[in-house]
Amino acid sequence: MKLSTHLVSAPLHTPFVTALRTATHAESLLVSISDGEHTGWGEAPQVWKVTGESLAGAQACVEGPIAIALDGLGPDDLTEALRRLQGSAQGNFGAKAAVDVALHDLAARRVGLTLQGFLGSTATTVRTDVTLSAGDADALVAAAQDRVRDGFDVLKVKVGTGDAAADFERVRRVREAVGPSPKIRLDANQGWNRRDAVTAIRALEDAGCAIELVEQPVAAADLEGMAWITDRVSTPILADESVYGVRDLVNVIRHGAADLVNVKLAKCGGLGPARTLLELAREHGLGAIVGSMMESHVGVGAAAALVAAYPTTAVNDLDAAWWLRQPPVDGGITYEGSTIHLPSTPGLGVTGLIA
Repeated sequence: MKLSTHLVSAPLHTPFVTALRTATHAESLLVSISDGEHTGWGEAPQVWKVTGESLAGAQACVEGPIAIALDGLGPDDLTEALRRLQGSAQGNFGAKAAVDVALHDLAARRVGLTLQGFLGSTATTVRTDVTLSAGDADALVAAAQDRVRDGFDVLKVKVGTGDAAADFERVRRVREAVGPSPKIRLDANQGWNRRDAVTAIRALEDAGCAIELVEQPVAAADLEGMAWITDRVSTPILADESVYGVRDLVNVIRHGAADLVNVKLAKCGGLGPARTLLELAREHGLGAIVGSMMESHVGVGAAAALVAAYPTTAVNDLDAAWWLRQPPVDGGITYEGSTIHLPSTPGLGVTGLIA
């Protein structure tokens, strides 16, 4: 198998603003693995403020220890390749996810199956929410109305910008503007403290804003704070940055720190670890969604295929590729409002890089 890496930078049609960062481009390392006839693709995004992994580090990991670990294996050795991949280096989950997905994509193409078909699904669509970038109330209201007109019915509002009272007012204004039908979920990206979180969430509950869930209200390591919040509000709490791998999820479960978990390929290391997390959450009565970083049609396509094969308990967070002005690859998933259409061609349906 020939393993190659490709650095890409795809401009967004609108800046993406959270409590942690502002992004104008999706910066990624694409990985391709070829058997001479078929090519599988995977993606490692650069998200400094979340994973701390860089494109240079991911590229060095893929071309160094991962390539060494896979040396000598053929394209039919998927199980052994995945085992070696996860043991090739500590951390580096984005790099591992890129190679994991590329290996699965290649295997699916070699037997003529879509990636979701290879994972055991006949689904052709999955649903996603759409994120409203952090901003003032007027900007959020305008964006919310635009997204509803675009066909999205689950809106994720970024909060946690340092003023819980202002967060409450922004969310209240969004609910007033879009009416009762669209679901609204919040993502604080670790931006609140526990008391502000409870104050804001209870105020929204009392105001009848019908918030579906609140994602990562406090710092990732503050599981006691997460549990304190979960015990004091009715709105479900979703753990994101608190959970990378199985050990993290076990700690969340033991602390009673969340009602749901957000599983992302670039956090856990690929489709194999993601399946384990989804199964563990289900066994312990936790809800789950699958999300993505700021990724292209490669990474989001893989996450969508996972959702097709392993349905989640709430609408997933897979709008990242929708933000791209132009994708860096040909083929793959397409968006129609909140519906992601999965490709009918083998693997991820990606046919190559756009020059």
